[in-house]
Amino acid sequence: MDPKETQYGMPESEAAAEARRLIDDWASKPVQHHPTSFRDDTEPPAFGPPPVRQDDQRIVPAWAAGIAVASIGVGAGITGIGCGAWLVLQVLASVTLNGVLMVTLPFAGLAMAATAIGGVISKARSAVTKNVYEGPVTHHTEIHNNSTTRGAFFARTRNEIHPDSGQPATDHH
Repeated sequence: MDPKETQYGMPESEAAAEARRLIDDWASKPVQHHPTSFRDDTEPPAFGPPPVRQDDQRIVPAWAAGIAVASIGVGAGITGIGCGAWLVLQVLASVTLNGVLMVTLPFAGLAMAATAIGGVISKARSAVTKNVYEGPVTHHTEIHNNSTTRGAFFARTRNEIHPDSGQPATDHH
């Protein structure tokens, strides 16, 4: 096969001439445009029959209307929450020491007044109560504890407590 020939056995010069002829033939034909819209330029009549009412015949399922209303409500609610959060964060971003002190000043004043009133009430109540004890006060307790443990794994401890009263009391734990 000659390297100057094409796949179909046509010499390269003839193939180029045939390609040129096909291109020129295609370019000589007018391009057909297909309209995608239409405009009616005729004038409407000055008078005529009145327009005919055309009732809406679309049917929307109840579930679709419910979803639409719910999504509008959720969107509005989320937007409100977002705006509220934005406002709160804007306020927090502009916090200064003087602003904090001005906001907390009334609370500090109320706390100081409550503490003062509580102190006055406490002193008034303690001044009324007066306990006087005369004579010696003694309290004597003596405990004797005897503890014995028996067993190794499940041990049982027996405590014998003898208070000062002279009567023995036993306690098993």
